[in-house]
Amino acid sequence: MANLNFKGRSIFYDVQGEGKPILILNGIMMSTKSWEPFVKSLTHQNQLIRLDFIDQGQSDKLPNSEYTQSIQVDIIETLLKELKLSKVSIVGISYGGEVAILFAVKNPAKVERLVLFNTTPYTSPWLAEIGSQWNAIGKLRDGATYYKATIPVIYSPSYYEKRLDWMKKREQYLIPIFSNPVFLDAMERLTNSAESFDARKELELITAPTLIVAADEDYLTPIANQKELNQMIKNSELVILPGVGHASMYEKPLLFTTLVLGFINALDATYTI
Repeated sequence: MANLNFKGRSIFYDVQGEGKPILILNGIMMSTKSWEPFVKSLTHQNQLIRLDFIDQGQSDKLPNSEYTQSIQVDIIETLLKELKLSKVSIVGISYGGEVAILFAVKNPAKVERLVLFNTTPYTSPWLAEIGSQWNAIGKLRDGATYYKATIPVIYSPSYYEKRLDWMKKREQYLIPIFSNPVFLDAMERLTNSAESFDARKELELITAPTLIVAADEDYLTPIANQKELNQMIKNSELVILPGVGHASMYEKPLLFTTLVLGFINALDATYTI
């Protein structure tokens, strides 16, 4: 565990394990702690790099400021320079997938392989409206209401019902966090930072072998988004998970690690059969 100095701001990151490096990028509500259940598997034969974006987790917050996701790309560039890594495989989910795309577009030679879970090529009007709704509810400073508006929709209905007892415990854990003005203001800034995201005209610049993973019950980033990514990113493959929602790594953790490690650690990216 360490802190990166980024333009006078402290960015929290963690490096564990040895082997081919994997940089994993958080979804918008996540932090480095969110990946704890996966650390053992992901560090068995790889070096795992986790970081909290600005306004996330243990990284500094930027109150009373506006920024775009380009600041997160700059943070990754600074981190890789700090770690003396010229090339890395990147795994991103949702917001982290968008940042991964922007990094890969800007730095194609620095990306060994790219894995995108539940990611969109642009912020659609539909997604922007959802973000605006979350921001409006956040201003109420009511943790229970914020939970009900944001959390159930990220899971598939079948998973939510099957894990209802766990979800209720999760609700009690998250409500105090969702009542914290510091968290809610940071969430609003993070949400706003993705408003202008649109990489559709630049996706052809990505050169790394890319695995795109969609979930057919993802209502935030519908499957059409991942199909569009697959069409626009050359040398990409699309995998569709049936009966799974937006939080695919939690609903199918074994499948998540299998896809990530299998794709990144495969000796060859292309095969002649």
